Amino acid sequence: MLGADEAGKGPVLGPMVAAAVRADPGAIPDAVDDSKRLSSGRREELDAALRGDDRVAVGVAVVSVERIDDPATDMNALTVAGQAEALARVAADGDRAVVDAGDVDEDRFARRVADAVADGGRDGDAGNEGGVAVDVTAEHGADESYPVVAAASVIAKVERDRIVAELDATYRDRGYDGVGSGYPSDPTTRAFLREYVDREGDVPGCARRSWSTCDDVLAAAEQSALGEF
Repeated sequence: MLGADEAGKGPVLGPMVAAAVRADPGAIPDAVDDSKRLSSGRREELDAALRGDDRVAVGVAVVSVERIDDPATDMNALTVAGQAEALARVAADGDRAVVDAGDVDEDRFARRVADAVADGGRDGDAGNEGGVAVDVTAEHGADESYPVVAAASVIAKVERDRIVAELDATYRDRGYDGVGSGYPSDPTTRAFLREYVDREGDVPGCARRSWSTCDDVLAAAEQSALGEF
């Protein structure tokens, strides 16, 4: 049984991370749940338990800011690609996977993920070597209904949090007060973007330039109104 989910579709800073877990249901800790319902400490404990169990295989795919900003793609396609890349790292022919649907049409999302895994893990890249045939079911809220999908959501969230923590440390070393969670609604993230643009005249490399938040902070800088951003 496989499950896949992603974390970080909406932030303005940092990548999106997808994860897949392949395990017998009995190997999933009883305490596993949708990552949003768990404290950061509990997520880290479960992440360590899953990764440290020989009965559990974990695959992770990091969808970079550069890929997110590519005008030739969109978040639906990138969610398919991320989940498929993660699944392809642990799947075997004939496996059954349940994934958290990233499209209003669950069946369409499932087909796209299955096709991408069969093509080696990248949505739309037919002909890649190493693909496997996986039976995929997609459901909205699958991380609330299937422990193996909840486990994948935990892995994805912990990995993205680790990446954001590294970004935070990097920018603190450069004299900033941290980057926050990376979400546009986070006051710390917005303050970081204001200060960075004020200093450098552009958004940082970790920012999703195609997000409207970046347009807003650059427009505010041009109007000398960063304090109102």
